[in-house]
Amino acid sequence: MKRLFLTGALLAVFAIAVGYVPASSAPGSLSVVSSSVVAEFPSRLIFSIEAEGPSDIEDIRLHYQVDRMKHVPTTSEAWPSFSPGPAVAASWTWDMRRASLPPGTLLTYWWTVRDSDGVEVETIPKEVAFEDDRYQWRSLESTDLTLYWYAGDDDFAATLMDICEEAIEALAADVGTRVERHIKVYIYASADDLRRAMVYPQEWTGGVAFTEYGIIAIGIGPADLEWGRRALRHELTHLVVHAATFSPFGHLPTWLDEGLAMHNEGEEGVSATFEAILADAVENDRLLTLRTLSGPFSADPSNAYLSYAESHSIVEYLLDEYGSEKMHELLMTFKAGATIDHALESVYGVGLDRLNADWCVSLQQEYANAWT
Repeated sequence: MKRLFLTGALLAVFAIAVGYVPASSAPGSLSVVSSSVVAEFPSRLIFSIEAEGPSDIEDIRLHYQVDRMKHVPTTSEAWPSFSPGPAVAASWTWDMRRASLPPGTLLTYWWTVRDSDGVEVETIPKEVAFEDDRYQWRSLESTDLTLYWYAGDDDFAATLMDICEEAIEALAADVGTRVERHIKVYIYASADDLRRAMVYPQEWTGGVAFTEYGIIAIGIGPADLEWGRRALRHELTHLVVHAATFSPFGHLPTWLDEGLAMHNEGEEGVSATFEAILADAVENDRLLTLRTLSGPFSADPSNAYLSYAESHSIVEYLLDEYGSEKMHELLMTFKAGATIDHALESVYGVGLDRLNADWCVSLQQEYANAWT
């Protein structure tokens, strides 16, 4: 597969767009003298404009679109504060404490300006990337994704690219799900670097899949490849599966979403710790129901670990019992808007509670054999 290496200098071109002047404007008419946007990652985007004309300028609006998955085209508007007059300067700041964007998000923006005579002008749309310019990023590109990194050599990046491509192919083979849009993967040198790139990070955050944007940000140093392999495969699964099932009608149960991600980590993805937690829950009749695991997982660490262990187990059970074609059919049924029970009954012939019971029986048999 063709790969292309790029340097940080090329990437930096997209971090700031400045100095827009309309291609033509009649002397003495309403015109935009300049417009610009400055990215101060990760905290803000600052949009600025200068305009002048023969009459007082009364209205200035910023229009912008964010490149992310959406059900209908959406254009947002912002109104900067300014004092009306024949020559004005205004700016508007997008504070990421209110709605943060991941690194590499693309935006298209333009301005409309209207004066007291009702004359209105509109600037040509321009594109800006909200890049983390604190680092000298390099990039490696393939058909399905672009990988950005700043620590480690080319071999390190090539290894990470191989991991990503293997994960994408494994998903295609196991559940029939292909990449729907080009993916961006940002490799930070550590979890600390990653958290500093986020407005409100959790102290345990090591990787994040921004599924609506097709972007992954993850902390992997050259010495972290063993963990990085699992984490990359996990986050890529979330991104690819969410893109394939994106729909205004329904969503995946959490146990299916997380179970598929753990399955795609590979055989090494499930540690002995998860196995022990699951075995203990089976032996002591403490399994959480699949109906419980269909919603958000518990914040309690012990229940959270059990939730992940069970999610991996039920997905393995479905793939072993029914095969990958049925799993793909299940995902597409959810995309069409089916409820959990209807989707399972349609694809497997059993509802959620019956599936829960059948799976629990299989676990009892599996661990009974292991204990004897």
